[in-house]
Amino acid sequence: NPYIATEKKPCPLCPEEKFKACYGHKLHRHLQNLHWKISVEFEGKISHFEGRIIHFMSQTFSKMGAHYHCIICSATITRRTDMIGHINRHVNKGETESRFITAPAPKSSCEVLKEANTDVQVLPNYFTPQKTDSYFNPKMKLNRQLIFCALAVLAEERKPIECLDAFGATGIMGLQWAKHLRSSVKVTINDCNENSVTMIQENCHLNKMKVKVNTKKEDNYEAIGDGDESTDTIEVTKMDANVIMHLRSFDFIHLDPFGTSVNYLDSAFRNVRNLGIVSLTSTDISSLYAKAQHVALRHYGCNIVRTEYYKELAARTVIAAVARSAARCNKGIEVLLAVALEHFVLVVVRVLRGPSPADDSAKKIRYLIHCQWCEERIFQKEGNMVEENPYQQLPCDCHGSMPGRTAVILGPLWSGALFNTGFLRRMLFEAVQYGLDEVQPLLKTVVCEAECTTSKNFSTHSPSDENKQEECGVYIKTPDMLAESDVMPGKRKNNEVMRNATKRQKTDNSAEHPAFYYNIHRHSIKGMNMPKLNKFLNYLSEAGYRVSRTHFDPMGVRTNAPLAQFKTVLMKHSTPTYAGGQTEGPLHLTEDVQVGDQLQAATDNKAKDDEFLEENKSGDSGTVFAEDCPTYSAAD
Repeated sequence: NPYIATEKKPCPLCPEEKFKACYGHKLHRHLQNLHWKISVEFEGKISHFEGRIIHFMSQTFSKMGAHYHCIICSATITRRTDMIGHINRHVNKGETESRFITAPAPKSSCEVLKEANTDVQVLPNYFTPQKTDSYFNPKMKLNRQLIFCALAVLAEERKPIECLDAFGATGIMGLQWAKHLRSSVKVTINDCNENSVTMIQENCHLNKMKVKVNTKKEDNYEAIGDGDESTDTIEVTKMDANVIMHLRSFDFIHLDPFGTSVNYLDSAFRNVRNLGIVSLTSTDISSLYAKAQHVALRHYGCNIVRTEYYKELAARTVIAAVARSAARCNKGIEVLLAVALEHFVLVVVRVLRGPSPADDSAKKIRYLIHCQWCEERIFQKEGNMVEENPYQQLPCDCHGSMPGRTAVILGPLWSGALFNTGFLRRMLFEAVQYGLDEVQPLLKTVVCEAECTTSKNFSTHSPSDENKQEECGVYIKTPDMLAESDVMPGKRKNNEVMRNATKRQKTDNSAEHPAFYYNIHRHSIKGMNMPKLNKFLNYLSEAGYRVSRTHFDPMGVRTNAPLAQFKTVLMKHSTPTYAGGQTEGPLHLTEDVQVGDQLQAATDNKAKDDEFLEENKSGDSGTVFAEDCPTYSAAD
């Protein structure tokens, strides 16, 4: 023990006038009873000491009196509680390196998670983005699988492709791309935070991937790993996302910032290659789901309200912002996939270069007229002429029967299709190929929704459909089509084929799925039992309407039937609850008024029966009353 000694020693934390030099046993007791009791202690948190880290309070007389010194940032703090909070903030941010002693962080302070055969190392509090730099959300696994399937489809069209994960965090998404697609992709993982870049490099080594580090904004690279550069090399950059997208061109770009992604759309469409794909994940669901309408107006320039179809409204709001950003760069978009779930809104679009596709995309941005009484909705007609009565565009007559203003104008919104059937079927094929079981049910539902058919009529695509290369007027060349393209002599003939395919696709708009959906519970009749959802879909299909379920709402029905016909079919096949077990089968009614009359008549009959029973119980007085009063005929 260094404190047990024959010579006198002063206290290293107290001034000599406060505590004089003494022998070791007395000094040890002083340190234990005073400084040790008020010290700040953390076990296994700081990297450069073994065991426990102790921050003693210094009793040196100064202007601020007794105080603590932080060994991480050399801050001086007076109160013990403030010191504890200060150290906790360092630990939550992953800042455990001392400025005075440099040593690598122990692996015990990090946790290793595994997803899709990919290991990632995360810091404490990895699920809270405000408290850590290496944010990792296990609930976004479905989102990562959808993006992987979209990239796998693009990798089949052309090889190799350059793809960018603009917000890497732990690098889990880029690592999955490189590990499963191998030589088909050249992955670049970017993040502007230095701690995140270090974590991405460690995760690359953890998965036995070579790393190519971009140390500056110029083309100066530092290779880390053994051997020469190969296809398994992942490039890690430390830049702002807007900067790297302005400097370089990519075939596939994924944007997943914390919150809205509108600040990065102009940079993403600036250098993305023709027929490339841009995918973005928006997690600002409070504004997109109309809980903070002023924020949606500020970020997206869109006026929205809370409706029964609010999730699809959110997807169309994001796509409208994407289309406007692409049009500013003389590019059009083709929506391949739009998914809105509990935690995020995912949009995947294909980029079409040229002013003509940009004009076509801009024309699909329209305003929506929404009735607040019956929740009927319709997009405004094309044209700039002001209509005298915009309520005439709505199929309902709520404005004529209800007082005041009954409708609101929402938007501007995307009025085109939200899905591409051919691309979705190939995504489902890739999900089966790579064994992504969790995403397959969602993709099947979205395929049925894109085709507007029920799951009963769903069939797996044939090999001929799998290689279908024409999507919304875009002719895509794959390795399977190279032999056919070599047969066609000249570039002009190939351009004519593409132009004819575009014209043919433009004329065939009847295959698009209907816009929006209806919730069966929102339009149910009071006092009536609704049919099962699958049976109701069959009833609508038998009535001659296109119908399917939707992933936006588990009780939603996507159909081209007007709301009045939707309610008529629902009312026709509903059974009354007040009839007990007497009425079997559907009740054939056509109007809401008839149902109300039936309920009122049943109430009146019950009241008459109660009066009759009371008269029978009254005894002789009732009998005398009946004899004295004459009987009146129906005419009287």
